[in-house]
Amino acid sequence: MADRIYLPNPELAKLAHCKSMEQYKHMHERSINHPAQFWGEIAKEFYWETHSSEDKFFSYNFDLNAGDIYIKWMEGASTNLSFNLLDKNVKNGKGDQIAFYWEGNDPDDYSRITYRKLLQEVCRFANVLKSKGVQKGDRVAIYMPMIMELPIAMLACTRIGAVHSVVFAGYSADSLAERMSDSKAKLLITADGVWRGEKLLLLKSICDEALEKVKSHGHEVECCVVVSHLRRLSSPQGNNSSAGHANGAANGNSNGDAAQIPWDDDRDVWWHDEMEDAEPSCYPVWMAAEDPLFVLYTSGSTGKPKGVLHTTAGYLIYAATTFKYVFDYHPGDVYWCTADIGWITGHTYVVYGPLANGATSVLFEGTPFHPANDRYWSVVDKYRVTQFYTAPTAIRSLMKFGDENVKKHDLTSLRVLGSVGEPINSEAWLWFYNLVGHGKCSIADTFWQTETGGHVITPLPGATPMKPGSATFPFFGVQPELLDEDGHVIEGEGEGYLVFRRPWPGMMRTLYGNHERFQTTYFDRFHGFYCTGDGARRDKDGYLWVTGRIDDMLNVSGHLMSTAEVESVLAEHSSVAEAAVVSKPHPVKGQCLYCFVTPNEGKPFDKKLQDELKKKVRERIGPFAQPDVIQHAPGLPKTRSGKIMRRVLRKIATGDRNVGDTSTLADEAVVELLFSLRPQQV
Repeated sequence: MADRIYLPNPELAKLAHCKSMEQYKHMHERSINHPAQFWGEIAKEFYWETHSSEDKFFSYNFDLNAGDIYIKWMEGASTNLSFNLLDKNVKNGKGDQIAFYWEGNDPDDYSRITYRKLLQEVCRFANVLKSKGVQKGDRVAIYMPMIMELPIAMLACTRIGAVHSVVFAGYSADSLAERMSDSKAKLLITADGVWRGEKLLLLKSICDEALEKVKSHGHEVECCVVVSHLRRLSSPQGNNSSAGHANGAANGNSNGDAAQIPWDDDRDVWWHDEMEDAEPSCYPVWMAAEDPLFVLYTSGSTGKPKGVLHTTAGYLIYAATTFKYVFDYHPGDVYWCTADIGWITGHTYVVYGPLANGATSVLFEGTPFHPANDRYWSVVDKYRVTQFYTAPTAIRSLMKFGDENVKKHDLTSLRVLGSVGEPINSEAWLWFYNLVGHGKCSIADTFWQTETGGHVITPLPGATPMKPGSATFPFFGVQPELLDEDGHVIEGEGEGYLVFRRPWPGMMRTLYGNHERFQTTYFDRFHGFYCTGDGARRDKDGYLWVTGRIDDMLNVSGHLMSTAEVESVLAEHSSVAEAAVVSKPHPVKGQCLYCFVTPNEGKPFDKKLQDELKKKVRERIGPFAQPDVIQHAPGLPKTRSGKIMRRVLRKIATGDRNVGDTSTLADEAVVELLFSLRPQQV
């Protein structure tokens, strides 16, 4: 069934930006053979204060043997992202068009903002940032819920050349502090709190704890700007205003339902107070093509997060182009990506890509299950959504509640469905295609990473015949290869390491403050190639199937984390001598965390310890990282050199006794012991 081919809807193909595989192949070939001309033509759709010459348009080195790794696009050009996303659209007659429909946690909390109003609010907040001493190149940390102020804050940073670092507002105070310390953030933007479903999160309290930790690391964040979101939600008019902004709040106070908001008069300011007198115009700072745009932290295999750095010009044209072609966006469409802006999907396909195309989008604060399990489908129905982009985890979760939740809503507006964050299983793909898409929507099963900046392997809705679970073919400018262990290219059918032979415009340029780690992480394994850390196979028709991580990384509900990161948190517990973490298949999350814990001599392994360890991981990393299973492990399978054989642990986690060769283990008996201690319920 998974190898069955589903052709694009002919009606969709007729009007698509890319109408056939012949057109796709021609465009892809041109993007590889003539990159300067291909991307140069696309660049003409945007405003440039200065232009790049063709001979300096594109240069790179992927081979460490030939010197330091570098990637440069459009050298000599200068522009400003917010100018291209806002001023240009207003000048082109889109001022009164809706940029975002905001849909809150509860269905009766909603608002909308036009391109003209968005431009004014961005300029106001850019002036607020300037008044706080933020200048070009300064880092601004953002820890916010999915409210309108979040894209406003990001775009205000781009307006003045500040580098934003958005941290997902589900991370713990420790994780936030680590990211602010590493980036040397000058200012933090947050909200008093947010309701996620029926759970209240007091974000300002988390931020205060993080700010204290940053100070103890020897760095001080100068200012914290706080959006009064809880107060706004409790006001009589709710949030159904055209601007969607705060309506005054007592200093240091939130609404009656929440605890007192902690406040430092020397550091903390309310967003609405600062915005009140700010001018609604701000001249943009022109940025060189390779000037930093943002830093976004992603988990590293050493446990220390990596600050992925994206730059200005290349990211702009790549975000814009992938959005246009992969979602086949046309004027009048209403697009909705359910991802949180705290992840790269939210950066590229909630904020930058859609606005670069003058799109109308839904910005969603809630969850798929609040107030009922049909929330996604009611939002699609309410706004007549045409493109819907979500994660396989969400699709699998919604499948559990049956078909009726979907069928009671009118989803006939949908034209393109998208999947992101992890490979989608064929069962979920078929449910999405047949029930949600009525068998007429193309599914864009997109493979990409924080590091790639945008889609790198993906179907195009009007062109690509789809196979459930396959990411299909490379996007324009992308040249994937499969390599074996020795770095030899695998031709035709086969399975191996997924690598890329050359850069595309949206690719990261370095890791913030650590170019050496950038080089060793991505380019040391196979000289001359960017190594994704994922495996893939190519079938007889040339389709690519991403098979998942091949390094010590886990992908849980689309959240990437390292085994080392979780293991170090577990090992901090005073009762734990050693810990090893592997992934185990999960019917909803895709993967879940299965932890093996060796207690210290004389310490019991009991439910109290398990609960304490789960709580510790939640607090140190975030709720999404909580282990599903913690197993007693009096010993771990190790080689004679002391290396833990996670391959064996993965077999134990799944109950598969076909563990393969264990002759290199220092103590082979430990394998049988661990099988005997495996919890029955898993």
